[in-house]
Amino acid sequence: MAKHLLALSAFSKGELLAYLDRAMVLKREAKAGVRHQQLAGKSVALIFEKPSTRTRVSFESAMYGLGGQVIYLSGRDTQLARNEPLKDMARVMARYVDGMVIRTFGQEIVDELARYSTVPVINALTDLYHPCQVLSDIMTVIEHKGAVEQLKVAWIGDGNNMANAWIEAASRLGFALTLACPAGYDPNPQILAKAQAEASQPITVVREPAAAVAGADVINTDVWASMGQEAEQAARLKVFQPYQVNAALVKKAKADAIVLHCLPAHRDEEITGEVLEGPQSVVWDQAENKMHIHKAILAMHLS
Repeated sequence: MAKHLLALSAFSKGELLAYLDRAMVLKREAKAGVRHQQLAGKSVALIFEKPSTRTRVSFESAMYGLGGQVIYLSGRDTQLARNEPLKDMARVMARYVDGMVIRTFGQEIVDELARYSTVPVINALTDLYHPCQVLSDIMTVIEHKGAVEQLKVAWIGDGNNMANAWIEAASRLGFALTLACPAGYDPNPQILAKAQAEASQPITVVREPAAAVAGADVINTDVWASMGQEAEQAARLKVFQPYQVNAALVKKAKADAIVLHCLPAHRDEEITGEVLEGPQSVVWDQAENKMHIHKAILAMHLS
């Protein structure tokens, strides 16, 4: 049976750490000049109903870096735009490729594809979750701060798909997580409640960013209006203004706290240019690590 990656809650702590360990090994080996060929002769389809520069390039680089081949399909290139039953698409695509990486709107799309696919389906983003991104973020945290179990992570801003995935990661990996979100923009309540019930460390939602970052080792944020929310942009700019990650807010965390942003960033909206380009920012390592964690995921699911 194919092993899919749809949400982090489907995996144990040991399984999530295995992705991180493999990514770190692959990263070290690549930098030492090792040429990886684990997926030579295999192909993966990138089916992106939502476009992305970083996610596409990092998955393509990862697959090529493992010796495999990539077929990229935008939303207009697939039957997703033509209302073909997903179960039909899944069963046909599974006969053409060794895996599917899906970036789309509804979580139900990746769930349905996975239900009928005989090859691995990997969630590269839905409106509900962004599991691969959060794994690469946590890889970056471990590189800079060590074992995550001892850390306090702060999320500032929208309770979006990234926030939901961070909540699931906290419940599985055992670190403390505080999310500061405006009223009406909280994370998914079912995801939050389930994670809180299973977590070994506190997972809390507060309204004040200063309360979230107090004592934090990691400060994390994302854009205020995600793809598909453009009509809400003006309203969100007003609501989220107090949630900007700026120098004053960063000073309220630990002196050696690191700052994450999954990019693309809107400078001087959710994060100031000063912080993004500052000494506590690790966003460029974070962006690189997308490729390494994607290599690990592809290697572990398609081998």
